[in-house]
Amino acid sequence: MYQGDPFTALCYHAAMLVESCRLPICLPPDSIYSATMLAHSRLKLGLPSAILCILVTLVLGISVGRAPDGRAAGPGTVAYPLKASGNGRYLVDQNNAPFPIVGDSPQSLIGNLSVVQAAWYMDNRARYGINTLWINLLCNDGTACNSDGTTVDGIAPFNTPGDLATPNPVYFQRVDTIVELAAARNMLVLLNPIETIGWLSVLRSNGMAKARDYGMFLGNRYRRFSNIAWMHGNDFQTWHSMTDNALVYAVASGIRSTDPGKLQTIELNYLSSASLDDSSRRLSIDLNAAYTYYPTYALILHEYNRRHFLPTFLVEANYEFEHLSHTDGGAPLNLRRQEYWTMLSGAAGQLYGSAFTWRLPPGWRENLDTPGILELSYMKKLFIARKWYELIPDQEHTTLVAGYGQFSARGSISTDSYAAAARTADGNLAIAYIPFARTVSVDMGRLATAVIGRWYDPTNGTYRFISGSPLPNSGVRDFTPPGRNSSGDDDWVLVLDGPSDQDAAGGQ
Repeated sequence: MYQGDPFTALCYHAAMLVESCRLPICLPPDSIYSATMLAHSRLKLGLPSAILCILVTLVLGISVGRAPDGRAAGPGTVAYPLKASGNGRYLVDQNNAPFPIVGDSPQSLIGNLSVVQAAWYMDNRARYGINTLWINLLCNDGTACNSDGTTVDGIAPFNTPGDLATPNPVYFQRVDTIVELAAARNMLVLLNPIETIGWLSVLRSNGMAKARDYGMFLGNRYRRFSNIAWMHGNDFQTWHSMTDNALVYAVASGIRSTDPGKLQTIELNYLSSASLDDSSRRLSIDLNAAYTYYPTYALILHEYNRRHFLPTFLVEANYEFEHLSHTDGGAPLNLRRQEYWTMLSGAAGQLYGSAFTWRLPPGWRENLDTPGILELSYMKKLFIARKWYELIPDQEHTTLVAGYGQFSARGSISTDSYAAAARTADGNLAIAYIPFARTVSVDMGRLATAVIGRWYDPTNGTYRFISGSPLPNSGVRDFTPPGRNSSGDDDWVLVLDGPSDQDAAGGQ
């Protein structure tokens, strides 16, 4: 249920009514909605304008609140706010249900999309199991929006440009609406209050007092939204500067002072970093954001071994349709490596991104249903059906005892063949990702019982049973992947399920 101002609520619910009736679309919904909202915000029109909006909407029709194939999106309910698990390894909701971060990174959404476009985008992502969105509250040309920070329909964030003490109520109502759209879809918003690619200079010009006051304003305004976690930074290359770091911290502490219940984290610098690299942050963050363009297992395992009892998630790595120099790039095979390496190295989840979803440029709609996001959904499908949160990385190679390849140290690039593996403490589940075809060996005695062995194809989400299953839990057994997967590559996931996990996986 949308809870914004009466005008916006009428327009939005009219759109939903039209969609429920499946009326034909004669004009783009974005131009209808944006034009009426712009008239309302600039001319201050009242109820007659709202009535006109409804009439225009009913006549012309808007498509919103549906997945692209017409199905109503319906992700599972999450009892927000989130918190760390008892062992500090992952997130849980208020019912202590594990919450795997599986996200996209529409950083420029508030600046580049209308409300209706944002709803359409979120419904598309819900189809793929996305439950988390990285959104920049402020967006300028540093992250692919208008250089003056205005939205696509001309709403400025501050009444005096660049003055954090003059927030524009119309702009922040737009932010409210976007967060509400995500809440209606049970999505967590990683909301960046003032990202440091495009807005660090504004922080510098405003100074410490205004930065903290701005944080207090945000904490007060967004305290009622339980589906927000605050994420600071963003390619924060100068975090070593005491002055710059203090300014970002001032915003964070302002939020904390007025809304202490929200999770907070920070993205530091590329090409490789984690929030805990900044020792001054260890008592002020609740999530450890890992950021790397190198093989992800190296950084994730490094953070897993810190023993600071903060959940670690992969906030950013290679994006689909991008290939930064000195990296392995965002081709589907490397995206799959990133994803499975991450989940088998102790992470609480991860964010996906693409050149089209972080910038949302013209043509973004036609570039949402891509191999990268589809294969991410297959990754989630595999882990969510099992006790992923109990997996312990096989760092000493006591389970996958041979064929695991060469480990790359943190901060080094290599298109290596390292096979990440993990096993639950009770021995009822073991999973290994084999990025290149070769025989691997498993000490079956590390498993508690006979297991069903299957190869999982990460390119289409299907299984191939391993002959002889259930396999006895004794001796060392060799496993060889079954040739090419459906995309013509040779990466596979070895899944060894005990009885409880066979039931959880639905016998797939």
